[in-house]
Amino acid sequence: MNSETFIPKTIAIPKTQLNPISIMKKITLLSIMAVFIISCADKSQAPAAAAPTLPVMSISYQAASTETEYPAALQGAVDVEIRPQVSGNLERIYVDEGTYVNKGQTLFKINERPFREQLNNALANLHAAEAAYLNAQLEVDKLMPLVLNKVVSEYQLKTAKASQKIAAANIEQAKAMVGSARINLGYTNVTAPVSGYIGRLPKKQGSLVASTDVEPLTSLSDVHEVYAYFSLGETDFIKFKSLYTGNTLGDKIKKIPPVTLILADNSDYPQLGKIDMVDGQFDKNTGAITLRATFPNAGGTLRSGNTGKIRLGIQHNDAILIPQSATVEMQDKIFVFTLNKANKVNKMPITIIGKSGTDYLIKDGVKSGDQIVLSGIDKLQEGQVIQPEKTTAKVAQIINKK
Repeated sequence: MNSETFIPKTIAIPKTQLNPISIMKKITLLSIMAVFIISCADKSQAPAAAAPTLPVMSISYQAASTETEYPAALQGAVDVEIRPQVSGNLERIYVDEGTYVNKGQTLFKINERPFREQLNNALANLHAAEAAYLNAQLEVDKLMPLVLNKVVSEYQLKTAKASQKIAAANIEQAKAMVGSARINLGYTNVTAPVSGYIGRLPKKQGSLVASTDVEPLTSLSDVHEVYAYFSLGETDFIKFKSLYTGNTLGDKIKKIPPVTLILADNSDYPQLGKIDMVDGQFDKNTGAITLRATFPNAGGTLRSGNTGKIRLGIQHNDAILIPQSATVEMQDKIFVFTLNKANKVNKMPITIIGKSGTDYLIKDGVKSGDQIVLSGIDKLQEGQVIQPEKTTAKVAQIINKK
């Protein structure tokens, strides 16, 4: 359309055609045509929308550390079940649930009278065996001079010496029975094998207990040190090993930095731990291998059965970092807007392998030298032209914090 102002021309209307209705129709038609022409002229003269000015950042390789968290199960340095070694009535319980006990402290007392009688019986048998041996010795002593004087045959002396050996063997057997009876009597006094905390007490005083019981008398946990067990997948474990130097896995373990334990309430355990064990093989069912981190626990804050997470830090020398605020998530994928030479933006999917502070560590999708848009990405469209505003790392950090 011509942008010049439309001026309707004067139209000569014959007098014979001066019908009022016809004249009104023609005037209305001409008015509509004028408005249409003027509106088209205004649209052609409207200026194009200006490209938005947005901050951009050039990507480069840099050193960074990432932290990955792995679920962990905690166990005491020693977790033992306290079970009776002999059968009998539970006569006394000397401890309460949750009590801290020292190594050697008496925990339970089983009725000892049947076992004391067994010991007395074994001692009696020992005395009888000793008497039989003495009698056999006397017989040998009697026959020896008679054999020398050839009063009796040498055969009788050999028979007496054989009887003496049998009597000596009976003494040893009786001593063994006495020792066994003493051991069983000692088992009636159940003591703590290690220092630690007492667990539940399912058996009450007067209960009949036996070594074949499914349920133990209690459990005892030594938690002066706590073991945190966590697992790494095969791929993660290969990467993990490649980060540390050493000829053997043991040498690599010594160079692993301390790790942090995250408690169930997401707070950090105040003391750092040390990875000191890697399982000998992968679990066939899960395809993961178990590692152990040891944490000091002098105050008894941690207990067996606690759960948490191990925060493992990994150093990356050549990493690509992108602020989290410069990304957008759509349909379970994360994108950034890259900028080409014509200042057009392209929505690019990225692969994230970890976090470093408030930045994402990128594996695929962008490379060193690319430019990305830092803010205002929620309103950008694919192929849109922008006016880039160069920024520094400090500015990027400020935007990221916001």
